Amino acid sequence: MNSKARDKGLEEVYNAVLEGDAEASHQGVQTALAEGRNPEDILHQSLIPAMKEVGERFERQEYYVPEMLIAARSMQAALNLIRPLLVVRGVKAVGKVALGTVQGDLHDIGKNLVGMMLEGGGFEVIDLGTDVAPAKFVEVAQDGVDLVAMSALLTTTMTKMPAVIKALAEAGLRDQAKVMIGGAPVTQEYSRQIGADGYAPDASQAVALARALLNLS
Repeated sequence: MNSKARDKGLEEVYNAVLEGDAEASHQGVQTALAEGRNPEDILHQSLIPAMKEVGERFERQEYYVPEMLIAARSMQAALNLIRPLLVVRGVKAVGKVALGTVQGDLHDIGKNLVGMMLEGGGFEVIDLGTDVAPAKFVEVAQDGVDLVAMSALLTTTMTKMPAVIKALAEAGLRDQAKVMIGGAPVTQEYSRQIGADGYAPDASQAVALARALLNLS
């Protein structure tokens, strides 16, 4: 939705996220709610479009990882206010994602950014943290997820990714959940070799990939 279609209050929230101003985004949402605005409108007309624009600016090399992180944190400040209201209203996320850095790998900056970008895209994210064993991915997937997202920063730990895919298959969950992978040493070719459903080279593309894997418009 372009700026002409947003009213002033929602435009202020949109701009606060783009500018990475967490205090302004938090205050803007509080004001919008106090004025009786629908939390769904705040999500779909301010937060999701703002994070989409952040991703596009990253692709155009107008934003870099620090700017993405700041914008994502600003989005989180706003989302924390409306998430409980969305739950009460029975608004469902566009998809449910189990996210984690694979076993043996303690790096989390990239994973955290992907998680925030996915939340900004309307997904429910279950963040499993770092050093996540295959059995933990399976345990969470058994509770019902649409997507399993794995990250690795080291060539020595990216080899744990096929172990997760194998564990999901052995648990009879491979047809239930799509699998996407990412991280510095990971490639599209490696994704194909291990039988993942997709590879995202960065957080901005992770959201588009997740939507494509789940056939979302």
